[in-house]
Amino acid sequence: MRGLLACTMLAAMTSAAMTSAATAQVSDDVVRIGVLTDLSSWGRDNSGPGSVEAAKMAVEEFGPTVLGKPIEIISADHQMKTDVGVQIVRGWFDNGKVDAVVDIPNSGIAIAVHNMVRERGKIALLSGPGASSLTDELCSPNTVHFTYDTYALSKVTASAVIKEGGKSWYFITADYAFGQQLEKDATRFINEMGGKVLGGVKHPTNTADFSSFALQAQSSKSDVVAFANAGQDTDNAIKQSGEFGLVQGGQKLVGLLMFDTDVHAIGLKAAQGTYMTTASYWAMDEATRAWSKKFYERTKVMPTMIQTGVYGSVLHYLKAIKAAGTDDSAKVMAKMRELPIEDIFVHGGKLREDGRVIRDMYLAKVKSPEQSKEPWDYLDIVKTVKGEDAFRPISESKCPLLKK
Repeated sequence: MRGLLACTMLAAMTSAAMTSAATAQVSDDVVRIGVLTDLSSWGRDNSGPGSVEAAKMAVEEFGPTVLGKPIEIISADHQMKTDVGVQIVRGWFDNGKVDAVVDIPNSGIAIAVHNMVRERGKIALLSGPGASSLTDELCSPNTVHFTYDTYALSKVTASAVIKEGGKSWYFITADYAFGQQLEKDATRFINEMGGKVLGGVKHPTNTADFSSFALQAQSSKSDVVAFANAGQDTDNAIKQSGEFGLVQGGQKLVGLLMFDTDVHAIGLKAAQGTYMTTASYWAMDEATRAWSKKFYERTKVMPTMIQTGVYGSVLHYLKAIKAAGTDDSAKVMAKMRELPIEDIFVHGGKLREDGRVIRDMYLAKVKSPEQSKEPWDYLDIVKTVKGEDAFRPISESKCPLLKK
């Protein structure tokens, strides 16, 4: 009888082990994550090498394996060119066995990859792009828009500036998908709050000379000059607008997408008083300070919200794989929606069916040189805006995934 019982128990244990092995499935025996970012162009400082390091830090925090399989981070430079980005991702899917693509600063490239991910049954974890259309009319069940979008940026910032008396606006806009969407979203909120757009001008990306654009904005005599661009374009535009005396003439400068690295490049003297909206800040609390100092040791800069978003999206993805017991994209996406989003910078976040992560956003104001007490002490967090108030409500969405 003892022998029979032992055999029965052994058979049960073997069956359980086989069942566990069958349910815990990882394709190709590795979870491979591709960080598609800008390593050489105007968005390098805000994403770039820092995004790659942030992804690695997420893996280190989670552990070197998931479901007993190794986690691998690879990266590539899309050079801010859509054809280059698409070619890289196609190669990753066809030959590189990549399961998820992360970051993708530049909305035009992100939209193209977002469509490819849906066709291939992979996952896109977007932190870099801002176009709100990604989770509106272009929404996909395979995309996570983790960090910010043009809807939230324009709504939070425009509301604050108009309340301070900035009623008339003039735009200096980057002439691609992100800049156009940001201007469109901001114009809507300006009009709804009783403001008025007097005009604007569009510029190609990676522009060095903004003098003619600054003079056109100055001649508009608008209360506000808004920069619907990013990276070095924002830095150059704000610097040169300062040199032409727009602030001294009474105009407010607004960076509709600005990062800590932009303020660092522009300098507090030129950037002070500028309003911006951010999804994270390195010095929010002791936990964010500790993580950011580790990041600084590796990169020599404090993290931007794109980089903290890469960290958070990769960490949440790995947690979802563990909970799902597989890296199957559909099952992992279901778990990503089910699990609350918790990391150093996000608390109680939620992934909506349209791919939009609902998380708190922060209205910030750039400090003056006198207010700054330590290196990288650039922002004063003026207001916390709940995710439900910052991002597009379901009632306004064109996403068919929310209509079910």
